[in-house]
Amino acid sequence: MDFTFSPRVVEWRERIAEFVETVVVPREQVAFANGVDDELRRELQAAARDAMVWAPQAPAELGGGGFSLAESAVLLEEAGYSLIGPLALNCHAPDEGNIHMLDLIATSPQREKYLIPLVDGDIRSCFAMTEPPPGAGSDPSALRTTARRVAGGWEISGEKHLITGAEGAAFAIVMAKGGGGADGSSGSTMFLVDTDNPGWRLAGHARTIDTTMPGGHHRVELHEVFVPDEAVLGEPGRGFAYAQVRLAPARLTHCMRWLGAARRAHGIALERAVNREMFGSALADHGMAQAMIADNEIELVAARLVLWNTCWELDNGAPGTEESSRAKVFVSEAVNRIVDRSVQLCGGLGTSEEMVVGRIFADVRAFRIYDGASEVHRMSIAKHAAKRVRAAQAAE
Repeated sequence: MDFTFSPRVVEWRERIAEFVETVVVPREQVAFANGVDDELRRELQAAARDAMVWAPQAPAELGGGGFSLAESAVLLEEAGYSLIGPLALNCHAPDEGNIHMLDLIATSPQREKYLIPLVDGDIRSCFAMTEPPPGAGSDPSALRTTARRVAGGWEISGEKHLITGAEGAAFAIVMAKGGGGADGSSGSTMFLVDTDNPGWRLAGHARTIDTTMPGGHHRVELHEVFVPDEAVLGEPGRGFAYAQVRLAPARLTHCMRWLGAARRAHGIALERAVNREMFGSALADHGMAQAMIADNEIELVAARLVLWNTCWELDNGAPGTEESSRAKVFVSEAVNRIVDRSVQLCGGLGTSEEMVVGRIFADVRAFRIYDGASEVHRMSIAKHAAKRVRAAQAAE
């Protein structure tokens, strides 16, 4: 196993680290206090272009870095060192996942209209699959939003919620039930929907504990949204298959970004522990604090290696579903423990946004739910394991 980075990866990692430290970090408190809006996004993204750290994961022919998934793991961790670092580099959710899927599936006209402006940072996007109960969430098969063929195209009706980045997005990738089979009623289909479509309506902003996503998390109503046939992304009826094209790598890029945030929280806590005098000695010299510091050090390394290995497997042709589930569960749970210990080591100030650790703690909690709750991934992992045993027994 060779963990040597190419000179180009090393160069980009150093540039990203310097950019985040000198340009992004000084803007954090403004973002925490006032929210993350498109004005701040455009300002930071212009600076990222000037610093030549633009969209490391995006295709090189479209102006991105063109790095593999394994290489991106190194670079997106550096971007995630600040909660608004990925936004600055245009490698943030949901745009990063949408860029990946559009690059693989979109037609030439769709690339021109949606992908190129998205990579350029001219527009934002959202991914509309999650629905209010009893609709789709961790179980995508529970889709209730429907699509039906009409004269000249399709009509989509339903309701979505917790749609990240919906406010201010130029377009959405909408997952709807139907489109496949002879009568068009089976499977699911993905559609590219412009948000100025008269049937697309923002219907309320959820006040979530994470606050550094531009456009927030919105409820969306789709009332007889008409789109032409050219708006179908991929083939009708194959939406669930295409969702895996997006979701498996997106789980891993989430891991990359949040690992950087966890490393930041641990670094702040470690510096605090070394310099904080308590009961006659530095906090870092007390046994209970040492146990938390050691566990953080161990889990940071373990999470990084699980992530790198999984990225390597996907780069080398692994299907990615089971592999990404394992990584997502392990890294999301480890990151939460690392940040929680960091808050504890920092004491009262650790709960504050001024020390940043408190803001990281609030934002990172949702990671155990985003892109599939840990419990759902565990269920899937267990089913795969049992299936292997049953197949081996049947072959005996």
